[in-house]
Amino acid sequence: MQTPPQKVLVGGCFDILHYGHVRFLELAKAQGTHLIIALESDDAILREKKRHPIHTQEERAHILLALTCVDDVVRLPLLSTYDDYLGVVKSIGPAVIATTSGDPQLNNKRMQAQTIGARLEVVIPLLEGFSSSRILALLEEEI
Repeated sequence: MQTPPQKVLVGGCFDILHYGHVRFLELAKAQGTHLIIALESDDAILREKKRHPIHTQEERAHILLALTCVDDVVRLPLLSTYDDYLGVVKSIGPAVIATTSGDPQLNNKRMQAQTIGARLEVVIPLLEGFSSSRILALLEEEI
């Protein structure tokens, strides 16, 4: 009898893919057998980051699915409440929710994991110097 895949769920925007993202995704995948990304909408980037996305949600999904550690991408609509996100987590049913130590949603992810009986794993500290905002700022300096 084959063991069902152990799903690992991560979430984010992943607008400008960088080293910190790739390390996070690799370490998240190591927590199970099937890595699923809950990918924020273009409107969520506009709302949260106060800028338009560089890549559309479809483009970001395509880029992420090209990584060997990523098994599936769930394209989120614009979600607003904790219950909206909890509904997505319940529908995916991960065994593990993986995150970084600096995640501003850490407490929400902890509560989601407890609600569905999953394990919360902080797989990597926030890597200083690696962020989409920093990349954009450096590009602006060059222009």
